[in-house]
Amino acid sequence: MAQRGPQGTHGKMRVMPMSATSSATLPPLPRAGESRSAGAHWVSAWLFACCALVFAMIVVGGVTRLTHSGLSIVEWQPIVGTIPPLGDADWQGAFAKYQETPEFKQVNHAMTLAEFKPIFWWEYAHRLLGRAIGVVFLVPLLVFAARRRIPSGYGWMLAGIFVLGGLQGAMGWYMVKSGLVDDPRVSAFRLTAHLAIALMLFAAMFWIALSLIFHERAVLTAPAQRAVRRWAFAVAAIVFVMACTGGFVAGIRAGFAYNTFPLMNGSIVPPEIFMIDPWWKNFFWNMATVQFDHRVIAWLLAVLVPILWWKVRTTPALSPRARNGAAVLLALLAVQIALGISTLLLVVPLPLAAAHQAGAVLVFAAALNVVHALR
Repeated sequence: MAQRGPQGTHGKMRVMPMSATSSATLPPLPRAGESRSAGAHWVSAWLFACCALVFAMIVVGGVTRLTHSGLSIVEWQPIVGTIPPLGDADWQGAFAKYQETPEFKQVNHAMTLAEFKPIFWWEYAHRLLGRAIGVVFLVPLLVFAARRRIPSGYGWMLAGIFVLGGLQGAMGWYMVKSGLVDDPRVSAFRLTAHLAIALMLFAAMFWIALSLIFHERAVLTAPAQRAVRRWAFAVAAIVFVMACTGGFVAGIRAGFAYNTFPLMNGSIVPPEIFMIDPWWKNFFWNMATVQFDHRVIAWLLAVLVPILWWKVRTTPALSPRARNGAAVLLALLAVQIALGISTLLLVVPLPLAAAHQAGAVLVFAAALNVVHALR
């Protein structure tokens, strides 16, 4: 077991390895009552790496959607599908399977093999990232568990994340299947569910990683302090909802309509917002309503986040981490809104749209960080 040396200049205990051999291995988890930083930082670093992969997968998933690549691979083969086409015969076989889909017959009937390959590679990259996340999560999890490196109380949480990741993979294929029948488009409901689960995976890993680094809870006893915490939680929840409404915007291609700002084709509220009967269907199938909802939530956050920033800044005895986090959240939201407006006005160019989807995850992470600092 590691021996503890004298305190450093900042009053912190330094871990001194017994030998050169032990320094090359993971340090053992501290026992009950000791500081958890000696072992937990390895777990937190691993979880942050998984968060980065999920972030990349969400962005690549958005590009896959924007390039209409999601239906290019018509089979779900978690193991065999890891190997892409390696020769002309393999490519001809993959293309022949795509030619049997409604998307090819109804939309891309003039597509050549050369035009098929780019959309295949985007979908392949998306699925390969999903497999990589599974491996990068499961293998270290098993190693940490076997060597008792997982901090007490976190094992069941990490197992739950693995189960949720499996559900995410199944939901991805369930989404693709919806576009391989009659309508050559995936279900907007399944697309949004796929995005929502990815965000939940990101949030769970991000929260646990933060908890392993910042394990001390804030002491918020004053009513004003507790009010700030509730406000931060509400903002994070609204950011999540806004990202999900973005899934519906992508699912029904609502971003290609009403490409004006701040008005929607000259109206604050477009007159066709309730043209579908019954009325509730407008919130899921009406381009005007879906885009209007997304805009309203963005406007709401444009008001709530600055108020949160001000509350965190002016409420006494809140941590510097909470104040810095609120400032980062405010800055990221400003960038995200600018990206959203630019994407809309320029009719969804691929680079801006991908950056907008990436920005949604970053804003969500910033909001979670503020909530965590105030927990």
